[in-house]
Amino acid sequence: GVYSSSHWPADQPMCMHHELSYAPSAPRLMAFACLTPPAEGGITATADSRAVLRDLPPDLVARFERHGWRLTRHYNPFVGISWQDAFGTDDRAVVDRYCAEHDIEARWDADGALRTAQTRPAVVRHPQTGERCWFNQIAFLNEWTMAPEVREFLTAEFGPEGLPFNTFCGDGTPLDRASVDLVNEVYERHTVREPWRRGDLLVIDNVSTAHSREPHRGEREIVVGLGEPFRP
Repeated sequence: GVYSSSHWPADQPMCMHHELSYAPSAPRLMAFACLTPPAEGGITATADSRAVLRDLPPDLVARFERHGWRLTRHYNPFVGISWQDAFGTDDRAVVDRYCAEHDIEARWDADGALRTAQTRPAVVRHPQTGERCWFNQIAFLNEWTMAPEVREFLTAEFGPEGLPFNTFCGDGTPLDRASVDLVNEVYERHTVREPWRRGDLLVIDNVSTAHSREPHRGEREIVVGLGEPFRP
């Protein structure tokens, strides 16, 4: 039940998000432990999702609260992770069954690549306090949060629908850069940072608190445990 932190390029940030907020079931609690602190950077920053929700424009919140948010994934052998690695199987029937059981739309391309889409709530009630929380990965997994040169290369190579991941309003409407930048700016206003030291333990309420990972230099080993699953 203990995992290494997500594999992500050391020089690229992981923007604010809530773990597994795209899944039917997500952990309420997360415990991060620092085995090896990085030489520089690599902070796991946090932000209060209740404060973020209060500071976002009401019309933007109402839109996402009404429609939810939509995550699309494109699994192909050229970029990102293959569907075989993502689902731990070579059997398409197993993938189709998993997707059907977890409210994921699945479509196979003629070349064997897999495209999936799932629509989830963007605002949820905290399972204990009942408070409304901004709970999603809308900005983190959106094309406008990618490094510009990466987005331009992938779009040129695979087309707008060929990005390894992207997010939309739940009704399928694309997000403009200004909206995505605004969400990230509001997160930044409420971000708290504390550098890692060997032996540190960070416990996060995954519903009321978003987290990120900042770029780093040097080896960085953070392990995480997930607990108290709930259904948003």
